[in-house]
Amino acid sequence: MRAISSKNVFFKGQLIEAAVIFDKGIIIDVVEKNTLPSDCTCQDYAELIIMPGLVDTHVHINEPGRTDWEGFNTATQAAAAGGITTVIDMPLNCIPVTTTIDAVEAKKSCLKDQIWVDIGFHGGVIPGNENQLEPMMAAGINSFKAFMIDSGVEEFPASDTNTLDKAMPILASGDATLLVHAELDTCNEEFKVQDKKSYQEFLASRPDSWEVNAIEEIIRLSEKHSCKVHIVHLSSAKALDLIKSARNKGIKITAETCPHYLTLSSDTIPDGDGRYKCCPPIRNNDNQESLWQALSDGTIDFIVSDHSPCTPALKKLEEQNLWEAWGGISSLQFGLSLIWNQLKLNNLSISHLVKWMCERPAFLVGLESSKGKIQAGYQADFVIWDPEAKHTIDKNDILYKNKISAYEQHTVFGVVEQTILNGEIVYNKNTINFTKSPKGKYL
Repeated sequence: MRAISSKNVFFKGQLIEAAVIFDKGIIIDVVEKNTLPSDCTCQDYAELIIMPGLVDTHVHINEPGRTDWEGFNTATQAAAAGGITTVIDMPLNCIPVTTTIDAVEAKKSCLKDQIWVDIGFHGGVIPGNENQLEPMMAAGINSFKAFMIDSGVEEFPASDTNTLDKAMPILASGDATLLVHAELDTCNEEFKVQDKKSYQEFLASRPDSWEVNAIEEIIRLSEKHSCKVHIVHLSSAKALDLIKSARNKGIKITAETCPHYLTLSSDTIPDGDGRYKCCPPIRNNDNQESLWQALSDGTIDFIVSDHSPCTPALKKLEEQNLWEAWGGISSLQFGLSLIWNQLKLNNLSISHLVKWMCERPAFLVGLESSKGKIQAGYQADFVIWDPEAKHTIDKNDILYKNKISAYEQHTVFGVVEQTILNGEIVYNKNTINFTKSPKGKYL
């Protein structure tokens, strides 16, 4: 039996002076330090914050098949360095995509001696794979991703209404959730590009109406099939009223957004820099303010990274061609700092950080009784960090595979000192403990 203590332990919605006792990877109790049993060793962290490990349910790891983009070893090291103790891997851009039970097994076979944090998988919905959904649910997968628009990789085609009409009743019968990339191209003519470097042209090519129209359709289908739906990486604030209205009607819809939509703005993005390209796109300051308000009022449920890496060549940085650049923001390691920096600037508290990046993401994948809280019976997963320390994001410190980021040279508050998984230190001040085998497990 061991314990960790601090003057700032996040427990039941607030920071208190306390000690957290755990044994065999499970939290036993939260007590005053002077009441610890005599046989319990305790590591004290003075005034550093002890918080639940973050839960990131939107990560593209791409192994097997595209491991030159990312892999389990590097992605989970980066997660650990960012205080994340649980990641859920998206069904693309690996090869094979996670749309069959055989693909699930192929992906699981890659995990041995590679994962530094706990990991689970989302399944995928594509045209023609409805007979694979029940086997994947039987294997423990309870969330399935679909694109309503071209995904960017040919092995994961978009799902039209007919495809979703087949899949959603099956998912509903297993109480699974459909995760939706909600963009629907309703334009009748092709966008004519004038300047392939222009971020404003790229932004105009993927208007708010694409997200609004897609979410309208997914709400209709959710009501029709009584299927839980979750909008991934919500970008457009113009869809917020739709989500509110659907919830008021009893439709089971949730939504997430990402650090890039909350910290970056189209008003300041430089032209020709593919590091900033993602789909749906980063919009303007007014839109960003509305997203923050939607988090505060609960319309948006939580924040996840949507870590979507690729090789530097695919970002077309030398060519400055936003139209051919791969769309995706790499930020897995820095979410805690990026969001805390914004919370600090806006006089918001640690409780918001825990709610949006620990507790609520766990609910999406059925981990709410074991992850995301410091509470008896939960897994002993912790991030220990300094809220007043600053650091500048430098590519030399990046642990994910391809060391590019839209956040290079951004200075932010919040430095992770240690990450503890299942009661064991997996990250310690910028050093992954390579002397021991990785401690992560498949969920």
